[in-house]
Amino acid sequence: MGSSKTVLITGGNKGIGFETARQLGKLGFTILIGSRDASRGQEATAKLMTEKIDAKAITLDVTNLDSIQSAVKQIDEQYGSLDVLINNAGISLDGGVSPSQLELINLKRTYETNVFGMFSVTKAMLPLIKKSPAGRIVNLSSGLASLTLNSDPESEFYGLNLLAYMSSKTAVNALTVLFSKELSTTSIKINSADPGFTSTDLNGHSGYRSVEQGASIVVKLATLANDGPTGGFFDENGVVPW
Repeated sequence: MGSSKTVLITGGNKGIGFETARQLGKLGFTILIGSRDASRGQEATAKLMTEKIDAKAITLDVTNLDSIQSAVKQIDEQYGSLDVLINNAGISLDGGVSPSQLELINLKRTYETNVFGMFSVTKAMLPLIKKSPAGRIVNLSSGLASLTLNSDPESEFYGLNLLAYMSSKTAVNALTVLFSKELSTTSIKINSADPGFTSTDLNGHSGYRSVEQGASIVVKLATLANDGPTGGFFDENGVVPW
């Protein structure tokens, strides 16, 4: 068992997840890359190891409870606890259609990963996080989750109306608030991160922010001091309105 802090990043083999892994690895964290596809996870960890980062691939499909339980067992056996959980895995299936044109199956699939998957991983990993002296949970959200901004005609992304993706991230924010209430008497801090419109596979690389910029708030929330906030929604400039 190493003395360095452990961090599990779901969907950590690419995009913001991978860049977060790189930045936390440079800070001395032991990186556990959660990836649905084992070979992609191995590729990602091999890349990190060339940068002298302590990284390990863990096969983890957030929509599969057996896969989640097996990841818990692996982390428990090898490390005995988990210091940081970054719920980064997410999908977007709206395809640009308006809410009334969205197929129910795509709404369900989006929630399966973005909401139920995040819930399942958080619930399963909590006993390990409770063994950490100062556990941190970061839920990847989006400025598109903000009901305040969604209903403000002056808002930058007011023109976007992607029911499945946007409402799933609103639900993620609700998870953050409700889990933070339950964990308020512990040393665990759980927050939602808005990385901004970052260029990733999720949006066909149409975002104007780099993954380095997108990961900065995630890293900040993963490394909060003991007097840091919990139950909040933040981007790199501060609080984002619910």
